[in-house]
Amino acid sequence: MAKQKEKKPLDKKGWVQTFELIGKACIKDYTFKIDEHSKKSDWIYNSINLNVDCGDKYGKVGCELMGGYGAGRNNVIYVHGKDENGGDDFDNRYQIDFDDRFDEDILKDIGELCFIKIGIEKDTKGEVVINKFLHAYDAIKYLSEALQDGMEIKVRGQLKYTVYDKHIQVRKEINSIYLPREKELNTYEAAFTQSMLLDKYSIGKADKDKCAFPITAYILEKFKEYNGNDLTEGGAVKGGKFVPLRKTFEYVYDPEDEKSIERAGKLFKVKKNVTLITCQGVFVEGGAVIQTTEDDLPDDIKELVEMGAYSLEEALALCTENASKERRMLLTRPVIKLVGEDGSKIPQIQKFDSMYSEDDLVLDYLIEPDDDEEVDEVEDDSETDTTEQDEEIDYDSMLDSLLDD
Repeated sequence: MAKQKEKKPLDKKGWVQTFELIGKACIKDYTFKIDEHSKKSDWIYNSINLNVDCGDKYGKVGCELMGGYGAGRNNVIYVHGKDENGGDDFDNRYQIDFDDRFDEDILKDIGELCFIKIGIEKDTKGEVVINKFLHAYDAIKYLSEALQDGMEIKVRGQLKYTVYDKHIQVRKEINSIYLPREKELNTYEAAFTQSMLLDKYSIGKADKDKCAFPITAYILEKFKEYNGNDLTEGGAVKGGKFVPLRKTFEYVYDPEDEKSIERAGKLFKVKKNVTLITCQGVFVEGGAVIQTTEDDLPDDIKELVEMGAYSLEEALALCTENASKERRMLLTRPVIKLVGEDGSKIPQIQKFDSMYSEDDLVLDYLIEPDDDEEVDEVEDDSETDTTEQDEEIDYDSMLDSLLDD
């Protein structure tokens, strides 16, 4: 009998899944829950479910944060330390007592990425005051007192994927909230960067109405339990194992630009095995208004306007779609990074072929059980890269030349 080939373990080295929202805070009666008591345990928690109005193009995009403690428990906070250069040392992981979360002697040795940072107030000199919180419970309490409705803010954080009732849900977990810089005040956005795994089935047939290709990719998330299977192996595997979740995005193209359409095939078509790619994109969510122009009006509606039955303004208003239930993640372009030694760096698309075989993603614990069970999601602590691209780059020209190589 031939020996079965060992599967390559799934990991998220070099993986990115971040978001950034710039817009106005929408504070409602339900935005904050402070010192809520769980009905099933001794858990006391704070939470924020914040909508950020990112303008008509993107809509009101939701993000969230929650944290609490057990009233009758020995509560701890899991952190990591700093390396010799003051950077985050993800290999030096430990825990501190919940009651020590404000102890400056302890906090000075904790890595910066452990903190939630809030900068939405200014001092008497007009300088932004940065408040750092080790625990979400305290950050949310502060926000409930300082964040005002209509305040222009910039929110950054991590994308978290969960499964509920067999549907994949995307949560935007807040890491920081700041006042926008001067040049960002009139440039609202709802952006994300996401790494994903592609196979030969990932790219679908173009939707000509939306001018988008459906891109069905794998997103890796860690679970303690999945489909009724214990992924900790009785506690031996801390935090559980990675599960490849099948999630559909959309890649938008310009129907008037042949290169734009060809680029989709070059980027997302995979001949064999599994490819890792990291892309930038935008959210279009509840409240986004899709504006109709005169050219977009159907011929029969145009005839009614010509007959005088409707004014042009009335027809445009009636035909403008308020996509209040829309939830789209549109991929716009792959991430390009400069790699190599200083002075001789070259641009590289963050796309890497044959990261896994197709069999590596076929796992026993993906098998559907007879009974539906709720899934616990575990936070992924992998290091992320939030490298910003140079705004002056002629992105399309560079992308075309790199893809042709």
